[in-house]
Amino acid sequence: HSVLLLDEIEKAHPDLFNVLLQIMDHGKLTDHNGKQVDFRTVILIMTTNAGASELAKQAYGFTRSKREGDDHEAINRMFAPEFRNRLDATITFAHLSQEVIAKVVEKFVLQLEAQLGDRNVTIELSEEATRWLIANGYDELMGARPMARVIQEHIKKPLADEVLFGHLKSGGHVRVVVDKDEGGRDKLGFQFLDGPITPKPEKLPSAARPKAKRRASPRPKPKGDGKRGSLPKVPLIKA
Repeated sequence: HSVLLLDEIEKAHPDLFNVLLQIMDHGKLTDHNGKQVDFRTVILIMTTNAGASELAKQAYGFTRSKREGDDHEAINRMFAPEFRNRLDATITFAHLSQEVIAKVVEKFVLQLEAQLGDRNVTIELSEEATRWLIANGYDELMGARPMARVIQEHIKKPLADEVLFGHLKSGGHVRVVVDKDEGGRDKLGFQFLDGPITPKPEKLPSAARPKAKRRASPRPKPKGDGKRGSLPKVPLIKA
C-alpha cells in the first residue's frame, strides 16, 4: 500500500486529468509501450487552491456555510464533472487556529535548538514571545510560511552573533522575551541565564545485567581403564 500526493493539481497539464481518469476507473495505468502499473492499492490525494480566494474574502452578512458553498462552486468551475464524479470526498481546510500556530512556533524553536546543540545552547520561549511570533509571523492569506522568516530575522540571526562573539560563546541558556525598542514598540529580546547546563540524555540507562558465573572446565579423563594406580595399556618404553 502507498499514498500518492499530487500537490496543486489545478496547475497540471489538462492531459493529466485523462490519465487520472484511467487510474481512478480501472486501477491501473498503461503507457505507450503497453507496460502496466498497478494502482489498486494506492491512495490518491490531490490538493488545490481553487476556492481559496473565495474563503479569504470578508463575508459580511454571510455565514460560514455560504462561504463554503462559494468554495465548492469554484471547484466545480475548475474541474470537469467526470473528474469530480470519481472523487470519494472533498475536504475544505479552514484557517489555522491560535493553538495550532503555537505548535508551529514551538516546532521552529526546537529545530533551532537542535542546530545549536553542539554549542551547548538551550532556548526557552516565554508566553509573551510566543504571542508576539503568532501576531507577526502568521498571515491568514499566506499561512504559516512567513513564520520561518520572522524567526530567522528576530531570533536566529541575533543568537548567531551571541554564539560567536557574545554571551553564548561557551554555551548557556537563553530566554526569549518581549522587550521595547527606542520607539516604544514591542520587539523580541533575550535574557541570558547563568548556571551549568545539564545535557539531555540520548538514551535511558539500561539495567545492569548480572554477570554469568564461569563454569569450571571439565578435567581430562585419565587414559587407561580409568582406575587409580593402573598402568597404561600401551607401554611407555618399547623393549
